[in-house]
Formats: sequence, structure tokens, C-alpha cells
Amino acid sequence: MGKRGEPSERTCIVTRLTKPVDALIRFVAAPDGTVTPDLRHRLPGRGVWVTAERPAVATAVQKRLFAKAFEGNVKVEEDLPDLVDRLLSTAASAALAMARKAGTLVMGFSKVESALMNEPVIALVHAQEATDDGIAKLQAVARRRFGPAGVETIRCFGSEQLDLAFGRTNVIHAAVLAGPAGTNLLARVGVLCRYRGGNNSHAGDGDRSFDAFTELNDLSLGTVGTP
Repeated sequence: MGKRGEPSERTCIVTRLTKPVDALIRFVAAPDGTVTPDLRHRLPGRGVWVTAERPAVATAVQKRLFAKAFEGNVKVEEDLPDLVDRLLSTAASAALAMARKAGTLVMGFSKVESALMNEPVIALVHAQEATDDGIAKLQAVARRRFGPAGVETIRCFGSEQLDLAFGRTNVIHAAVLAGPAGTNLLARVGVLCRYRGGNNSHAGDGDRSFDAFTELNDLSLGTVGTP
């Protein structure tokens, strides 16, 4: 989100379309001229903006649009789209850890099932390794409580990322409870999935899902932290 007083919209250097800053990624040139993602819009210097989707960042690299936008010599790493993915994944993992510390995450199949029946659950988290049977059972409980739409479903984390967030091993299922930390988690996950080309309203039997999977998942299992 932009700072107070700054424009709420910017123009993407790839599409040339004006969009809200939340739908874009800001890039700045570091002191050594390296083009650097500025996800929090805090780094000093002139910024240029790219639609927050992997193909757009890849196009900006391939067509050398950063050099044109910065009007000078800049260094653009070929793996810049991968770097953005890793940073977004780390931010989502950090939000997951913050939600756990805030007490808005419940883990374990039985506890998640109980939360779905009694607590203000806003989303379910299933590790990528979760079985279809376990997912289906919890989704059925969610639909009985919340209706055909169920609740949001997050499936962009591997079990290793969930283990890091909870400080435990073999975390497969979790429930996200209502609250600022839970809302922030959904926002961070939504940005990551949109970047990867996932559909954050993908439906299966009425379920809405954050379920972006790409070959980059093995690159994004970094230590939980804030970029």
C-alpha cells in the first residue's frame, strides 16, 4: 500500500495501463544500478511499476523495459521473476507466522474440525501434501456451517513452510480465524497466488481457493521473515 499522500494509481511499464498500486509491484534502482523489487513501497529513489503478475515481470526483463523506464544504465538479473516469487512467498509465510503468534490459527485435523463448528473461521489451510480425503472431509464440515460457498481455502504452502510457521512438524491442516492477522494472511496469499497465475476464487464444489502451484514452489521454502 502506498504512503499517505502518494498517488493511489500508477502506470504499468509493460501494459501501459493505469492500475491501483496494490495491483502493481514497485521496482527501484539500487545504488549499484541493480533493479530491485520494493514490495513495501519504502525504498528511496524513483520507482517504476509493473503489473503484479509473473508474465508481466518476465516481459519487462525480456524487452529491457526497465532501462527505458529508468532512463539510464541499470542491471537487470535474468532471474528477477523468480526473485519476486521468493519475496512474495516469504511475505506470505511471514503473515502465516504472525497469524499463529496472534492466536488466529488453529492446527491439526480434529482441532480444525472443531473450529469449523464453533469458531469464526475465515479460511482453511491445507498443505500441498494433504490428501484429497482429508480436504474433502473438512470442506464438507465448512459447507454445513457456512453454506455452499464454504470458506476460503489456502493451498499454496508446502508442509515445510507450515512446520516453520507453527514451530512443529507434520502440519497438514489449519484454520484461520477472524481478526486483523487473518485478514492480512489472506491478502498476502492472494498477492502471491495472483502473481503465480492462480485463481483466488477457484471453485470446486462451492469452495473458494488460493491454490497457485508452479515449478517455483521448491524455490520458495525460505526462512519465515519479512522482506
